[in-house]
Amino acid sequence: MHPPAATAATVIGNPEAFRSVYTAGFPDLLREIGATLLVSTYQSGRLIAVRADGDLLNTHFRAFASPMGIAIGTHYLALGIQRHVWEYRNQPEVSRKLDPPERHDAVFLPRLCHATGDIRIHEMVFATAADADGRAEELWLVNTRFSCLAGLDGEHSFVPRWRPRFVTALAPDDRCHLNGLAVQDGRVRYVTALGATDTPQGWREGKAHGGVLLDVPSGEIVARGLSMPHSPRWHAGRLWVLESGRGTLATVDPATGRLDTVTELPGFTRGLAFAGPYAFVGLSQIRETNIFGGLPLTERLQEKLCGLWAVDLRTGKIAGFLRFEGLVQEIFDVQLLRARWPEIAEPDSDLVAGSFALPQEALAEVGVGGR
Repeated sequence: MHPPAATAATVIGNPEAFRSVYTAGFPDLLREIGATLLVSTYQSGRLIAVRADGDLLNTHFRAFASPMGIAIGTHYLALGIQRHVWEYRNQPEVSRKLDPPERHDAVFLPRLCHATGDIRIHEMVFATAADADGRAEELWLVNTRFSCLAGLDGEHSFVPRWRPRFVTALAPDDRCHLNGLAVQDGRVRYVTALGATDTPQGWREGKAHGGVLLDVPSGEIVARGLSMPHSPRWHAGRLWVLESGRGTLATVDPATGRLDTVTELPGFTRGLAFAGPYAFVGLSQIRETNIFGGLPLTERLQEKLCGLWAVDLRTGKIAGFLRFEGLVQEIFDVQLLRARWPEIAEPDSDLVAGSFALPQEALAEVGVGGR
């Protein structure tokens, strides 16, 4: 089903705990698109930057409490974790403090931390919004515990913005397991849920075939009968979704709800990013539990793998993969960051302690070294 693994990825930290292997062409794909893949793995408490290092692949790990949704903005990114949302800004001038300074083309440092409480944040996006200064970007997040889409402000844990019609109350009981969020033309457009249910944890009973994909503006259900759908995306004029319970990548016709499978993959598919003709799909080694038992995927595969699989959309064939063999067993989100060698600082790092962002008028007083 896929080409053989070529070599082990280089990793900073404990290479044995986070060991992985990859196909020889995987670094070439990242160099070709000039980007890094950001991967969240709540199960092992890490955000991973997957970067091309010449002909090698580098996996750069950063520790967070149960990281899940990742949102990429124009000059910033956001990360949803266990009880908070961290917002980061790119300060490329800080690269001179890194070794070697010329290699880093982006340095993301934390600027804001919002306490949401345990709302089980899943996917997040930056979408276009109108404000007093014209068009800007605002953060939307999937609040899975309250079965709604939400935003953030300076006063509240979260601000509810939308919920499915079949959910009759805003309550912290995960009625439909709302999880995925897609943007089309800058606007929030599609979501996925594991069931069209309105009782606490009601989605669990029919999880194998009860998933739905919904249109946000109209509230209508676009497609039914999906097996644990995740990661809806709009790319190249088509609507894509992962049927995680089948381990597949598929397209959906929004007008008819018809689902066409593009390829089957050797794991629980969750997390999806696109670059040109390639799709990068996250795979997880799901466990035989009451949540994951009884899925079509478990009937198709005895061994399920964890990692990133690159699919050539022109042929549906596997273009390469990165397979984790250590502590990383489950992946949630995959996002494309347009930087070849970024640094993402942990909130308590020395780099954060010694780096400052000041208004332009203040820079003249402190000099260049003040940033």
